[in-house]
Amino acid sequence: MAPNIQRRIDSSSVDGDVEDTRIRCALLGCGMMGQEHISYILGYSQEIRIDYLCDPFGPSLDKALKVMREFDVDPLVTMREPTLFTDEQDLLDCVDQIDLLVIASPNYMHTPTLLKWGRFDLTILCEKPVAVSQAQHDELILASQDPLWRARLWVAMEYRYIPAIAKLLSLLPEIGDLKMVTIRENRYPFLHKIGKWNRDREKTGDTLVEKCCHFFDLFRLITGQEADLTRVRALAQRGVNYKEEVDAMETPIIDSAYVTLPFKKRDSNGAVSWSNTIGCLELCMFAEGSRHQEEIIVTGTKVFVVVLDLPPVVRLTSLTCFMQSTGSLEAYLPENKVYMYQRPSHELWSDRSVPPPTHSIKEQIFDCSDVKGVHGIDSDIPTHGGYHYCSTAVEWYHMLNQIREYRRGGDFTPQVSMVDGLRAVEIGIQATEALVNDIRD
Repeated sequence: MAPNIQRRIDSSSVDGDVEDTRIRCALLGCGMMGQEHISYILGYSQEIRIDYLCDPFGPSLDKALKVMREFDVDPLVTMREPTLFTDEQDLLDCVDQIDLLVIASPNYMHTPTLLKWGRFDLTILCEKPVAVSQAQHDELILASQDPLWRARLWVAMEYRYIPAIAKLLSLLPEIGDLKMVTIRENRYPFLHKIGKWNRDREKTGDTLVEKCCHFFDLFRLITGQEADLTRVRALAQRGVNYKEEVDAMETPIIDSAYVTLPFKKRDSNGAVSWSNTIGCLELCMFAEGSRHQEEIIVTGTKVFVVVLDLPPVVRLTSLTCFMQSTGSLEAYLPENKVYMYQRPSHELWSDRSVPPPTHSIKEQIFDCSDVKGVHGIDSDIPTHGGYHYCSTAVEWYHMLNQIREYRRGGDFTPQVSMVDGLRAVEIGIQATEALVNDIRD
């Protein structure tokens, strides 16, 4: 993760004669994701400042300060030196001086932190997942329904904003009624975290919650439908990774899985009907070096209407013919491209005793390297890649727009709400509980 510009910083405060009305931000958790958020926050330093960093692990605070120095790129804005805490209670005592809290702590701490901070009038960006168990899930629902809940919550689902995925979403109308959605991730094992918390099923909800809530969120976003939880099925394997680690967990976390999801539709009146859309997630976390780390393939059926107007001598009436043609979209990462295909018509593939000729299949390729172009953003945004293909910068762009609107007296409307975050967790919990074959090795 390299910054656009590197230079020395002046850590003195903003000129005392000028009122600083920027958003006052605090980060709770300064590990890898906390540091990524810092790198992008500083790209918007004309409207937001980092006043507090909190992490119980001193080296993480040191790394966060180093990132602040590397990514302070705006010569017109002078960076403040943040106050450092190692205890969340000390940070909570400063809540009146905080406009925006970023929660990037270990997963099992997200719900307890939200329960503490949710009763205050501030905006919260909480990393996924918002909960790691059914008990935490239920606690959050109850708390958010309490009249004392005041916080405005945005759940960090960076994958929504990855350029190739955003482009795929924009092209969905081109392929019509969705039939199948396949998401594949072939990647390296989980990285080392402090205290090995990400190896502990109790602290992560296991891999289908910890890692795959991103993908279950995308299934919901792509289809515009809800998974039928009673019919979710899964196969999984454990014990392939981490065997050589000292003090390995007695029951290792999931290393690979297939999850199938049927969907259901809900109309504006809340009535539920069955859908003919199906989804499949494939995860393998011992596949370093795969050509594509993530793949999303969406297949739909688009109906083309052709009106045949016959000559008067033979015409009794105009005839309308309906011709059905299936299209598909394929997004690949890190290639960062989207491919759109349309099945050949009967005219182009007339001899069905042989495979379709190459020229009969229509292909369009969309290069998604222009982040601002894909997202339709005219203003400047930080464009270093980070760990999520610059998607975190886009996430911040949209969230800051909502904070700005709220400050003007409008509504704060998160693009990823608590409901969205909990629905993704629900699918992960159900998939874990529904395992048909839980192979140890």
